[in-house]
Amino acid sequence: MSVPVHPADAHDLIQVRGARENNLRDISLDLPKRRLTVFTGVSGSGKSSLVFGTIAAESQRMINETYSSFVQGFMPQLARPDVDSLEGLTTAIIVDQERMGANVRSTVGTVTDANAHLRTLFSKLAEPHVGGPSAFSFNVPSVTASGAMTVQKGAKTIAEKASFSRVGGMCPRCEGMGTVTDLDLSELYDEDRSIEEGPFLVPGYSAGGWYEKLFAASGFFPTDTPIRSFTKRQLHDFLYKEPTKVKLEGANMTFEGLIPKIQKSMLSKDRDSMQPHIRAFVDRAVTFILCPQCEGTRLAEHARSSRIDGLSIADVCAMQISELAAWVRRLREQNTSSQVAPLLQNLSELLDAFTEIGLGYLSLDRPSGTLSGGESQRTRMIRHLGSALTDVTYVFDEPTIGLHPHDIATMNALLVNLRDKGNTVLVVEHKPEAIAIADHVVDLGPRAGADGGSVQYEGDLAGLRASDTLTGTHLDRRISLKDTVRTPTGALEIRGADHHNLQSVDVDIPLGVLTVITGVAGSGKSSLVHGSMPQDAAAIVVDQTAIRGSRRSNPATYTGLLEPIRKAFAKANGVKPALFSHNSEGACTLCRGAGMIYTELGFMETVATACEECEGRRFRADVLEHRFGGKDISEVLALSVAQARELFSAAGTAVPAAATLLGHLDDVGLGYLTIGQPLTTLSGGERQRLKLATHLRDKGGIFVLDEPTTGLHLADVDQLLALLDRLVDSGKTVIVIEHHQAVMAHADHLIDLGPGAGADGGRIVFQGTPAELVADASTLTGTHLKEYVGT
Repeated sequence: MSVPVHPADAHDLIQVRGARENNLRDISLDLPKRRLTVFTGVSGSGKSSLVFGTIAAESQRMINETYSSFVQGFMPQLARPDVDSLEGLTTAIIVDQERMGANVRSTVGTVTDANAHLRTLFSKLAEPHVGGPSAFSFNVPSVTASGAMTVQKGAKTIAEKASFSRVGGMCPRCEGMGTVTDLDLSELYDEDRSIEEGPFLVPGYSAGGWYEKLFAASGFFPTDTPIRSFTKRQLHDFLYKEPTKVKLEGANMTFEGLIPKIQKSMLSKDRDSMQPHIRAFVDRAVTFILCPQCEGTRLAEHARSSRIDGLSIADVCAMQISELAAWVRRLREQNTSSQVAPLLQNLSELLDAFTEIGLGYLSLDRPSGTLSGGESQRTRMIRHLGSALTDVTYVFDEPTIGLHPHDIATMNALLVNLRDKGNTVLVVEHKPEAIAIADHVVDLGPRAGADGGSVQYEGDLAGLRASDTLTGTHLDRRISLKDTVRTPTGALEIRGADHHNLQSVDVDIPLGVLTVITGVAGSGKSSLVHGSMPQDAAAIVVDQTAIRGSRRSNPATYTGLLEPIRKAFAKANGVKPALFSHNSEGACTLCRGAGMIYTELGFMETVATACEECEGRRFRADVLEHRFGGKDISEVLALSVAQARELFSAAGTAVPAAATLLGHLDDVGLGYLTIGQPLTTLSGGERQRLKLATHLRDKGGIFVLDEPTTGLHLADVDQLLALLDRLVDSGKTVIVIEHHQAVMAHADHLIDLGPGAGADGGRIVFQGTPAELVADASTLTGTHLKEYVGT
C-alpha cells in the first residue's frame, strides 16, 4: 500500500515565474531544493540579476517584513524585484565577493569575533591581571572622569561626588592605528604666499574657496603677509590651533589649525578608500611610520605586558592562524576549568575553520581592507561552516575567486558539505572544476547585456556538456602551450624582498614579455608584485579594488567618454557643453537628472518610479531638442559600446577621442555594455574590465594586472589573452598575477611562489617557460598545469 505524500513534503522547488530584473527576459524556471545549483553564462548574461537581484533579494525583503515597523525603520529598505511570482523561498544567506570595509581599525580578528574571544581569554588567564576584555582592545581608550552629581532624595537635593574610569587597550600615541604620521609642510602650503594669495596645496582648499575664507576670517594671523614671516605664535595658530568659534559672513563657524583639520578629514581614513587625487596628495605629503610607543601593535603598555605562557595578545594576533590554532589547542589541554573551557573550545573551532577554508596563512592583526575579494568571501564563510541551521539557501558569488587550482577541491568539499546538511546551495561560477560538482546547472545567455537574460540550458552537467551553448562548447576546451615564447628586452630587478611572508627573495622579472606570477593563495604573489616592485618602475596597476560610483555614475562618466561627446553636441548645436550632462545644467528639473523619482515610505520599501517630466531620460526637454548624428543625448547614452563606436567612427559624426575610448571598452570585452548604464548595475567582472579599459590609454611601459580573469566566462578568456598579446606586441611589459591555467599556458615566462602559504611560502619555487614547468611538474602549479594541458 502506497503511503500518501504529506502536503509539507510537496514543496521541493524554488519556483521563479516571470523574472525581469535588469536584463532578464521574463524567464521562468524551477530550482531543486537541498541541491547544489550552479549558474553559468558570460559576464553580464543575467546570473547575478537572477540569483542575487531576484531570489536572494526577495527572500531578504520578506524576512525583513516579519519585523515590527519600528525595527524596519532602522533596516535597509529593499525594493521588490521585478518578478511575477516566487514560490518555495527559504531564508537566504548571501556570501558575496564584496571586499570588507577599509576601516583602519578593522582587522581579520575584529571582523570574525576572534579578537573578542582572545580579549576575554586574556582577561581571565593573563598575568598580571590588568582589567576586563576592554583592557585588551585597541579600539577602546582608557578614560577617567570625576565630578559631582545631584541626587533627589525626597524633598532634599544632595550633591554627591562621582568618579568613572575605564581601562582600554588603545595605544595613546597612535590612538590604536599602529602608525603615526609625519607631514611634509612644504606639500601643504606655499610659505612665500599670503592667505589672500591662496597658499594652500591641499585638494579642496582652492584659492577663494570656503577654507581660505575661514582662515582669513579667523583673525589669529595676518592675511596679507607671506606665511614665512608669521611669528612663532601666529604659525602655531595657523597649523595647530584648537577648535575655536569665529564669525564668517555673519555665521558662527568653527576654525581649527590646518594640521588637525587635515588629520580629521583625510588621514583618519584608510588609504585604499580615498579618492585618487586625495590618495596622491597623501602619498606626497604624509609619511606613515610605525608607532614608536606600541611598535605597531596598536596596544597600550599594560595590554602588551599582560601575558599567557610568555605571549601577549599582540604576539598571538601576529601569529599565523594555523600556528595560533595549535597554541590554543595546547591551552585547552592545560585549562579544563568550567570558567575558560567553553571559551577555548569556541575559539579553537573558529581558528580551525580558518585553516579548513584555506585561510590558515593569515594573521588576526591583518587589516581587513588588505584582503582580496576571494579572501573576504572565504572569511565571511567561516561563521557558516559549523552552523546547525538546515533548509537554508546559501548564495555564493564565484567562491573560487583567488583560489589556486589546488585549493578549489577544498572549496568544493565545503559547498558539498553545506548541501549535504540539507541546505539549498546556489553558486554563480565560471570555473569548470566548480561547475563539475553541480547537481543542477542553469546556463544564461546567449550573450551579455541586451543580448542575454534568457535560459539557454537547464539540467545536469552531462546535458550541459552535450549542449551547443557557449558554456557547453567551452567547458572542456583547453589552451595549449606556446610553441615559441618572446625574448625579453631586459629585466626588472627585485632584490632582498621581505614584504609580509617573502623570505629575502631575489628575482628578475623579464621586460617586454608576458610574465605570469603563480602560486597558492597566500604564497606571496601580491607581496612580491605590489609590495616589492621598485618605486621607479612606474607600473600601471589594475587591481581588484572596487570602483566607487553612485547610481549617477556610468561608463561614460567613469572613463571620461562623456567629455568629448558633450563637446561634440555643443559644437554641433552652438550651445554650452554643460547642457549635455545630467549632473549639471542639462538635468531635468523634476528628478534632477536621476531619471527616477524615489519616494520614501518610512518603514516600507522606497518606491522608484520613472520621472513623469523627462520619462526617465534625465534631461530637460529643450536639451533633448539638440541632436548629433540624428540622435539626442539620451539616445546616445542608451547605445551599447559597439553601437556608439560605430556612430563616432562614421564619416560626418566622427569624434576620434570618443571612438578611441570606446575601442578600449570593446577591446576588454564590454562591447555590449550600455554607455549610460549606472555603475551600480555592473557585475564584479565588468567593473574590473572597465577599470582596465581606462588604463589602456596610459603611456606607461609596465602593466600589472591582478587576476584579470575574475568574473570572465570561459569564452571570454580568449579575448583577454588576445588583449594581453596586443599590449606586449605594442612594446609593453605585462605582469599578471593569476590562477587560471589558460593564462599560465599562454605566458612567455612563469614565476611560481610557494611551496605553501603564509610561513610555508614566500620563496621562488620555479622560474621559466610554461613548457619547462609542465616538464618539471614538481610544484603544485606544475602538477595542475600539466593536468590542464593534458600532457
